[in-house]
Amino acid sequence: MTLEELRGLLGDPGTALIDVRTRLEFDGVARAHCDPRHGHIPGAVNLPLERILECRSAEDVRQLVGLPPGTEVVAYCHVGTRSGFAVEVLSGAGYQARNYVGSWHEWSRAMED
Repeated sequence: MTLEELRGLLGDPGTALIDVRTRLEFDGVARAHCDPRHGHIPGAVNLPLERILECRSAEDVRQLVGLPPGTEVVAYCHVGTRSGFAVEVLSGAGYQARNYVGSWHEWSRAMED
């Protein structure tokens, strides 16, 4: 998913935006020096990858996420790696999952102005 595609989905009630970074990254407390801004994309919910990977079944994933199967879910992290893993797990649990590969690294620059 590209930056432009993500911008078009923000605020869409049929799409969930999941930040799979740590809570400290999500809150802007843990900061990467390479990013001009810190925090998270508006409307995102924090669901760290570690919690997703602790799930032992697709049902466990669905209970953790709290959305019905088939829901469109967009995952992101800092540079797209953790969210890539999350998309695989979320897809396996029945979600229409996509990875915003630009992730926070791109978003923090694009939204700078």
